[in-house]
Amino acid sequence: MLPPRLACLAGALLLAACTTAPPPAPKPAPAPTLAQVLSEADVAARAGQYDKAYTLLEKGGSAYPADKAPWLQMAQMKFDRGQYGDAISHALEALERDPDDKVANSIVAVSGLRLSGKALADLSRQNNLNGSLRSEAQELAKLLRASIGEDVLVPPAKRPAAGAKRAAASSAPAPAPAPAPAAKGGADPFSGLK
Repeated sequence: MLPPRLACLAGALLLAACTTAPPPAPKPAPAPTLAQVLSEADVAARAGQYDKAYTLLEKGGSAYPADKAPWLQMAQMKFDRGQYGDAISHALEALERDPDDKVANSIVAVSGLRLSGKALADLSRQNNLNGSLRSEAQELAKLLRASIGEDVLVPPAKRPAAGAKRAAASSAPAPAPAPAPAAKGGADPFSGLK
C-alpha cells in the first residue's frame, strides 16, 4: 500500500495529465479595407439598397476616421436623393479632412443654394419677402452673379415677336425639342447653374 502522501501526489498527477488545454479562441475576421467598404456601398446603392449603403459608409467613416471618402460618398448619395441638409453635413465632414476637395465644396454650395432657393420661393409665395430679408436676398443674388460672371442668374426665355412667330411657323420646319434639363440632383452639382 502506498503512503497517503504519495497516493495524493499520484492522484494529482493523474488529474493533471487528464486535463486538456482549452481550445484557442476563434480569430476575429479581418476588418475590411476602405476600398472594400466603398465598393460594397456602391454596389448596394446601385441595387437601390440605400439604407444598407449608408450603414456601410457610416461604419467605414468610423473605422477610417481620417479618410474623407466615406463622408464624400454619403454626401453625394444624400445630394442625389435631394436630401440637401444631410448632404451639406456630410460634405462638411469631408472638408474637415480635406479643405480643398472640390466635390465637397460643390455639394455644400449647390445644396445650400437649393435650400435657399426653396426657402425664398416659399417666402415669396407667402408674400413675406420684404424689408431686410428682401435686401439681403438681393445682395446675395448680386454676389452670385459676380461669382459666376453673369448679369442674370436665370435668363428669361426669349419670345419672338407675334409677326415673326407666324412667319417662322409657316416657312420653317418645327425645331427639334430642346434637350431635357438634367434630373434634379444629378451627379453634377453645378448643372443647375449652367
